Amino acid sequence: MSRDVTDAFARTDGLAGEHGGARAGACAGDGVDACAAGRLTCTGRSCRQTGAAFSRRGFVAMAAGAASLLVMMPLVGCDQSDDATADASSDGDADDSGDLLAQIKGRGEMIFATEGTWSPWTFHDEDGELVGYDIEVARGIAQHLGVEATFVEGKWDGLFAGLDSQRYDCVSNGVTVTDERAEKYDFTEPYAYNRTVVIVRGDYDEIASMEDLEGKTTANTLASAYALLAESYGAQTQGVDDLNQTIQLLESGRIDATLNDEVVFYDYMEQHPDADLKIAVTDENPTHVAFPLRRGEATQSLLQAMNEAIDDMRTSGELSELSNKYFGLDISQE
Repeated sequence: MSRDVTDAFARTDGLAGEHGGARAGACAGDGVDACAAGRLTCTGRSCRQTGAAFSRRGFVAMAAGAASLLVMMPLVGCDQSDDATADASSDGDADDSGDLLAQIKGRGEMIFATEGTWSPWTFHDEDGELVGYDIEVARGIAQHLGVEATFVEGKWDGLFAGLDSQRYDCVSNGVTVTDERAEKYDFTEPYAYNRTVVIVRGDYDEIASMEDLEGKTTANTLASAYALLAESYGAQTQGVDDLNQTIQLLESGRIDATLNDEVVFYDYMEQHPDADLKIAVTDENPTHVAFPLRRGEATQSLLQAMNEAIDDMRTSGELSELSNKYFGLDISQE
């Protein structure tokens, strides 16, 4: 079963693969002098503290024994050093392959970043469970890879920062492929095709085309594709945290319009049939929705595996079923 995780940044800065633990080989870490002084007694790779009280006779005997040991150390030390080097090399080969797909399979989970507040893509149902089209597609991909899907929730503007810093393997949040993003990230094949709409109040008639956005005030999460599109037509964009906050601003008359997915608008109206909202403009050019990955050699095998999973889910009809479940229509086909 997938594990849903709330992203509380009070934790250490990195969610995957960073664990504290007791030190191994403390003698090596504290130095030979620490062991010889009686502070640590070492057997193999484990160490424990000991007392330091010795009689004069015991001290002389220990000194004599140590002198004999020093003669033998060059002969013994080489073998121990070689063993330690071999062990370290073996551990490095196992843990530092650099291939993200291998790391994901090794830990048995793939970590997705998501908002969890954007229905019907990623949201919590009445029972508090994280669900949505994005969530189920991500789980399907993880299943194809033979691992579990783990979701870390956070605000939109932190999702890509976490991806860049390797806290997450991927972002699963209805990400639109834009030229700017494609310069920085590698994207999977699209798993959804969507149309952007301009949403206004029911009594507002000043926007009839995208060009009419010039000089108007809109609201969207900052750096989202909708905010960038509105700004490209001359709108002044106000930053918000989520759709609910956007609708509150729109209904109160504090903004003129907002841009969002066509399917998101219809989903909202289904849940809020009394809302006095309407679509003023529909962008006829469909946008491509895909999963972004960090660009580089380390992610290429994962990118290929995710594309194969998406193709299998499309061929089997699974994407279509999920789309109809959450949107009431099939947006998995262009």
